[in-house]
Amino acid sequence: MAVCRIEKTKDYTVMANHHLRNKALSLKAKGLLSLMLSLPEDWDYTVKGLAYICKDGIDSINGAIKELETMGYMSRQRIRNEKGQLTTVEYTIREYPKDMDSGTAPIAEPPAEGEPMQEQPIQENPIQAVPVQEEPHQLNTYLQTM
Repeated sequence: MAVCRIEKTKDYTVMANHHLRNKALSLKAKGLLSLMLSLPEDWDYTVKGLAYICKDGIDSINGAIKELETMGYMSRQRIRNEKGQLTTVEYTIREYPKDMDSGTAPIAEPPAEGEPMQEQPIQENPIQAVPVQEEPHQLNTYLQTM
């Protein structure tokens, strides 16, 4: 049996082998998770950004992300701004799957003071402009007789 050794001097990633040996994951999901684990933590994870650095398209990447979420390797949470509007998505990527068999829903932390609740976000009242009124249509006051 041949032995192959790779000299790792720079630009390499250390990660757990768990997802690579998981037979329930597709090869596409394994590759996407490996790629995401190799990216720096401050990298802006978006589907379009992942599609830009991969050969696969947005639909293919969305399918792999849904598979990773189903298997517990990843979760996404929408982030709201101070006005209660949805702004960005926060990705949590795990080397080992989250325990999906616990049967309990995650406990949500109460919002900090001044932050809106997700169930009833604080809505802003937009200022409406005053419309410019032109001359209204006038009725014909002349009777036509024929």
